[in-house]
Amino acid sequence: METANNFLKQIIEKDLESKKHTFIVTRFPPEPNGYLHLGHAKSICLNFGLAQEYKGRCHLRFDDTNPETEDVEYVESIKNDVKWLGFDWNEHLYFASDYFQQLYDWAVYLIKEGKAYVCSLSEAELREYRGNFTTPGKDSPYRTRSVEENLKLFEQMKNGEFEEGAHVLRAKIDMKSPNMNMRDPLLYRIRKAHHHRTGDKWCIYPMYDYAHPLSDAIEGITHSICTLEFQDHRPFYDWCIENCPVTAHPHQYEFARMNMTYLVMSKRKLLQLVKEKYMDGWSDPRMPTISGIRRRGYTPESIRLFAERIGVAKAESVIEYDILESCVRDDLDARAHRAMAVLDPIKVVIENLPADYKEELESSVHPKKPELGKRKFYFTKEVYIESSDFQENPEADFFRLSPGKEVRLRNAYVIKCNEVIKDSSGKVTELHCTYLPETKGGKPTSDGRKIKGIIHWVSASECVEAEVRVYGRLFSVSDPENTPEGKDFKSNLNPDSLKVVKNAKLEVGLKEASLEHRYQFERVGYFCLDSQDSKPGALVFNMTVGLASGH
Repeated sequence: METANNFLKQIIEKDLESKKHTFIVTRFPPEPNGYLHLGHAKSICLNFGLAQEYKGRCHLRFDDTNPETEDVEYVESIKNDVKWLGFDWNEHLYFASDYFQQLYDWAVYLIKEGKAYVCSLSEAELREYRGNFTTPGKDSPYRTRSVEENLKLFEQMKNGEFEEGAHVLRAKIDMKSPNMNMRDPLLYRIRKAHHHRTGDKWCIYPMYDYAHPLSDAIEGITHSICTLEFQDHRPFYDWCIENCPVTAHPHQYEFARMNMTYLVMSKRKLLQLVKEKYMDGWSDPRMPTISGIRRRGYTPESIRLFAERIGVAKAESVIEYDILESCVRDDLDARAHRAMAVLDPIKVVIENLPADYKEELESSVHPKKPELGKRKFYFTKEVYIESSDFQENPEADFFRLSPGKEVRLRNAYVIKCNEVIKDSSGKVTELHCTYLPETKGGKPTSDGRKIKGIIHWVSASECVEAEVRVYGRLFSVSDPENTPEGKDFKSNLNPDSLKVVKNAKLEVGLKEASLEHRYQFERVGYFCLDSQDSKPGALVFNMTVGLASGH
């Protein structure tokens, strides 16, 4: 599959060619108010990837301007996510809170220049005076306060002399602007909240739209890359840069945020799923968080491949979930160790073998990587096969096991079903079969008959029991936000997004399975050990993704 276009590369190449910039500096600026998701992964790959490609650098900066929603737990999880994806900020780790004093000083500068004022309208009045898309805004009655009065009030705000909501600091721009973001936007508000880094030093905090461009300027960012919803904020971004005495002049570029079928890409909504216990925390493998997909067995390489394939567009679009799964499969097919696992077992008794029969067989760990060596397993009198690989009354195109029919056990022998044993309810509990000794390892039958079906199996006595968690899509519809009146996105959660198999039977070598490897359970899908719940002697495997059709 071809990789998609990236218009930002063209911009950077032009800037380097014209000598507008000789060194590229980008940044990834998350707010530490939740765990990162796949949309952020794309942004990480984009910002760090561009810096890498053009031999520049990328900063990791936490935009921590809202103490009420931020937490050091989120800071640490974000650092882990960036590192896991294969990127490093080196010494360039920053926080907007590092710049609080400078941002305050520049706010004072704006007041002195007559470009900012303290406004004492209530929240409801602020909304009313702002107008809407069809009605221009009205000037605040406090817009004409003198510089001296504004300076005094702003200092009193900083000193904690007012209650929350009593005053805000606003930029003095144009209340009649067609762009709502330019109607005297807020620069500071009073928040008497403990900050995870600055403690109780500040009780006024800069607004994101004010702190962000100035943080970019302080750090000498050349290309400030944001998602499309910030396009209308760009005039204010430029206003801050032009009206404050900054030494660098970064430029903001917007690209389309990532929307995907069968997922929601909103930290707020994902937080809802966690808080309301729909999910087992942020790292639940069904979650589209980076910690969730990591636990599910996705690799950093597969996510970087995904980011490359979908490219960077200027127009909003919806990415098919299948593209993500295809990237994961492509990556895992090349690296996953092969093994056999039976998730829904039915016992097969080989009648023409003695009770203590135990034959060692082997197959490759990976069909295209002989350097990974061989894996050993055992053929015994009793084996397990998948119950779906047996039909008592087979359909015409069913080529697996049925009464009187033959099938090949993968890497072993051809067996023939002679008798079906059922319990009192009529459920099949056991199959009695004979094996054809001459057919070992794919050899033909003595009369040269072609056996169409091949199924996987494990020895009943020489196997490992494990819990296997089979994951489906988080939502049952492609657009989870599309709901009937009175319902919300949670009504579209997929009730079958998790199926727990308690006593799956696995090839004996999986006793030594490790977190560093991924596994292809042949004919089933790709799996990994669960990083939180799996323990020696009580293994838990998570399904990463099923095999593509035709495998």
